Amino acid sequence: MTRLRNRIVLLLVAAIITVVGLATFAASRALGPPPMNGRLEAQATQLRLVAALVERDRPAAVAQGASISDHPAIGDIDRHMTDELSDVLARSGSPLKVLISRHPESRATTASVELSDGLWLVMAWMEQGPPPGGWITLAIWAALIVIGSAAVSIFAASKIVRPLELIESAVARIGPDGALPTIPETGPGEIRATAHALNRMSARLKSAIESRMRLVAAAGHDLRTPMTRMRLRAEFIVDDGERDKWLADLNELDAIADSAMMLVREEVKVVDARPVRLDQLIGQVAAELHSLGYAVTLAQVDTAFVSGSPLALTRAIRNLVINAATHGERAMMSCVTRADDVVVTIVDEGPGIPQVLLGQVFEPFFRVDGGRRKSIAGAGLGLAIAKEIIERFGGRITLANRVPRGLLQEVVLPRAVMDTAPTEVDQLADQD
Repeated sequence: MTRLRNRIVLLLVAAIITVVGLATFAASRALGPPPMNGRLEAQATQLRLVAALVERDRPAAVAQGASISDHPAIGDIDRHMTDELSDVLARSGSPLKVLISRHPESRATTASVELSDGLWLVMAWMEQGPPPGGWITLAIWAALIVIGSAAVSIFAASKIVRPLELIESAVARIGPDGALPTIPETGPGEIRATAHALNRMSARLKSAIESRMRLVAAAGHDLRTPMTRMRLRAEFIVDDGERDKWLADLNELDAIADSAMMLVREEVKVVDARPVRLDQLIGQVAAELHSLGYAVTLAQVDTAFVSGSPLALTRAIRNLVINAATHGERAMMSCVTRADDVVVTIVDEGPGIPQVLLGQVFEPFFRVDGGRRKSIAGAGLGLAIAKEIIERFGGRITLANRVPRGLLQEVVLPRAVMDTAPTEVDQLADQD
């Protein structure tokens, strides 16, 4: 949103400066002074008349303030202006010798005209260029344009992106259950319209999520009765092998129903996060799964605190480790603390996942090989549940194939800001 606002501001500033610049240029052309040749001709005529009057009656001219000197005015000669004025005088039939100079200190411009007796008539010369300090005035004028256009542009950009900021803020505040605090429908028309649309969207989203929860819960509940009847009937099957197949299929249906309801509960559950000793949690998960016969080992485990629910994080880590130990022969876990986050890695020695399927592994009920359904228990929801839990606490999870074989599962969680003593955190984790 900030980048969009900056782009709008820059666009508006450029547009305003361009328009003001063009308007200033047009005004300067329309209202500016006449061309230099015309001005020089008028000044040359004035200079010629004054010189003629001084030549005719010098005492009277001096009495009237004419300055007569035995040398030209002191200063730096403006060669360009001198040549231009000399050409104008020559074309008018009065080839007077004239020098245009600027005083080295005051920078005043003076015209010096040589008289017939070798003396010089010195008189002030009207500056043809911009007035003294003109560049400073121009710089102030440009700065005012830039500052004014920037202020107007920032105000306009804020008004333009206000509905977008409202949408961004609203989306960020949507809870797991689809609930969004009601946005006041006040202010300008576009803000009221946006707030009204967001309130309607929030109501529909919450209704849809609640409907899905009811659907999954009802389906799981309603499946129990026919599955119970089927299990009772399976007990009367004489063939032991056939009976075991029926019971295995029913157990798989039970697992699928339970996992589906667990996934929905994880998506909508609102949990107050608190500091958790992640290294201890990982050690407990490894010990538990090792006791159940899984090949799980620990590598580097740093002391690490993260913010979350001990029960939910345990469920997520356990699902990832079981996935590695089941499909990858063995699982090796590590926990490394970095500046701002904690990285948990789980590696295995299995065949990995085809590269084209890596983007689908977190989809519910996804299986790399459909044939595994009969040989490996599970509903295909373990990774989906783990991803939901990790992302709820501000983390992310990624999977990548190892070389030459194996799979790497990486979980990154933000480090917790510790306001509680470690012993208290451990007690909270034990009581969860």
